[in-house]
Amino acid sequence: MNITFDEQQPTSLYNTGTREGLVAALTEMRGYLAADETELRELTDSSIKKLTGMSDAEYEALDLFPDFQE
Repeated sequence: MNITFDEQQPTSLYNTGTREGLVAALTEMRGYLAADETELRELTDSSIKKLTGMSDAEYEALDLFPDFQE
């Protein structure tokens, strides 16, 4: 599964170095979102779904630090 550019932003911010740690961090962050932050909630849910659906090897192959200068 490919992580989109938009999904790279929160995954880069909350990356703990492991797939399980990142899922846990995103899940925790999601709990702090306000009811009107629907776009960020959907983005976080999409990221979590993709991360839980991949193997650790697939996670290790991800480039979670995009080049924001492009």
